Amino acid sequence: MAALPDGLVQSLEDIATRLRIESIRATTAAGSGHPTSCASAADLVAATFFATMRFDPADPRVPAGDRFVLSKGHAAPVLYAAWAELGVLKREELTTLRQLTSDLEGHPTPRLPFVDVATGSLGQGLSAGVGLARGARMLGSEARVFVLLGDGETAEGSVWEAAQMAGHDGLANVIAIVDVNALGQSGPTMLGHDLRAYQRRFAAFGWRAATIDGHDFNEIVPALRRARASRQAPTAIIARTVKGQGIPDVAGLEGWHGKPLPAEAAERAIAALEARLHHVPPPPIHKPPRRKLPRLTPQPMPPAPGYGEVATREAYGDALVRLGSAEPRVVVLDGDVKNSTYTERFLKAHPERFVEAYIAEQNMVGAAAGLAAQGFVPFASSFACFLTRAADQLRMAGISRSNLKLCGSHAGVSIGEDGPSQMALEDLALFRALPESVVLYPSDGVSTDACVQLAAVHRGIVYIRTTRMKTPAVYGPDEAFAVGGLKVVRATDGDALTIVAAGITLHEALAAHDELAGGGVRVRVVDLYSVKPVDGAGLLAAAGATGNRLLVVEDHYAEGGLGDAVREAVSPEAITVHHLAVREIPHSGPPKKLLERYGIGRAAIVTKAREVLGA
Repeated sequence: MAALPDGLVQSLEDIATRLRIESIRATTAAGSGHPTSCASAADLVAATFFATMRFDPADPRVPAGDRFVLSKGHAAPVLYAAWAELGVLKREELTTLRQLTSDLEGHPTPRLPFVDVATGSLGQGLSAGVGLARGARMLGSEARVFVLLGDGETAEGSVWEAAQMAGHDGLANVIAIVDVNALGQSGPTMLGHDLRAYQRRFAAFGWRAATIDGHDFNEIVPALRRARASRQAPTAIIARTVKGQGIPDVAGLEGWHGKPLPAEAAERAIAALEARLHHVPPPPIHKPPRRKLPRLTPQPMPPAPGYGEVATREAYGDALVRLGSAEPRVVVLDGDVKNSTYTERFLKAHPERFVEAYIAEQNMVGAAAGLAAQGFVPFASSFACFLTRAADQLRMAGISRSNLKLCGSHAGVSIGEDGPSQMALEDLALFRALPESVVLYPSDGVSTDACVQLAAVHRGIVYIRTTRMKTPAVYGPDEAFAVGGLKVVRATDGDALTIVAAGITLHEALAAHDELAGGGVRVRVVDLYSVKPVDGAGLLAAAGATGNRLLVVEDHYAEGGLGDAVREAVSPEAITVHHLAVREIPHSGPPKKLLERYGIGRAAIVTKAREVLGA
């Protein structure tokens, strides 16, 4: 291939040099950061933004525009410097890096308009890129998604989950650029500069994979442009780089990861880099075509079905079908359990908006975050216990304020014979801990349908916990629900205790209520279907009417679930909270027997209520 015009090469060299200068300057001013990781990637970033991508700097999230994901988020200063080159940031802002009052954080977050997802927990950027690419394809956009990875993070299995999905789905619109500088935080990376090993690994997952010199624009730019033109398969560009490239006395040396240059060394390095400038104007930015994309227009909601006895996991599948018919931005992802989560019904009704993520939950959640960043409303479903595999992806989605919806089915000991490895007993604690999250736990078909609708319209992470076994109807078809609400489902003026439950234990509490009433003991029953946020005022009112006593019953370990949610919402000085929960590692067995064995079934509730009341 013919060499690039000298003017273009010199222009890109100038940009890359300035990216290095600004990265050094910003990290030295901050007193922390990763200038050497920025320096190894500077040429790749310059070529991607200024010689390959088609995007509008004034509207970086327009669906027709290419996207860039910095998976190696610790190199944030080089990303910020690139956007300063584009005029989106002021150069003087760059030295506010890592300051409390600055949005230029140590790792990128979507507080910035050109950042789609938070990165920096390594190994997650490619999954987000796959979701962004899948979303672009669903929108009918020709946009490409460029993901810059560090070589060290390719030791993460989630990278290969994402590579596997992209290859299987033929996502030719995603381009991975691997910055192989051969040095990690504490020493050399696993593969060092063995570019062929990386190439073979990506190729094994169905990618086009090319190796290049990551500091030679005559190799970088043609490789990027070929990748952008690909229509057959995703492309991985494996770039050999030097950590600290262009920084005297630092380049290629161990021990400089995450260390800013001291002030005097920074001045010398900047002077040396400035001496290399050609002072050539930057090339023009290529904006995306002005082609109109198909409009996604909401339709009227189909009528809700009537619900009798049904498993809430089945009602979840029905609710998604109904929601998907009305809202074209709803996308469903599933982890190869669609016949158990009942999302197969959505697949049958809306196959173009269903993503089979297979048994790779970390990538499923990461890709869902990417879809959310494209403006879709993704619902990702699996058994509740398997969603905990993606704890870090969920944590980062929280930092991203991602509009992500999740459903965990088969929760608690009530799943029965499958045993403790399948019994999610930690999931409420995990999802309650996510910042700004909503946690919903419906008990019947009507409340499940309502929770799905609430999740769709709420902006942010929503977790819905569903049950394996069938449960009777509790509510009529016109019952209204709200995020942060509760329902008093049994109450009389003479109630002496309030039982607080949700999901499967609500039915156990109702059975206990009836048995206690037959013996002359009156109790109130509250359905705390909104586990987060909690209706504290509603709980206090119920407790105040029943001697300031609450009995919480949950199919979850004692830590972090319904009991802790209730205690946080009421004053422990004024309200006595008793708590029934699973307090040991459970065993396989029939669901009803397990509920009693572990102290959360009907008989256990009756016994505890009598004990509390001295009845």
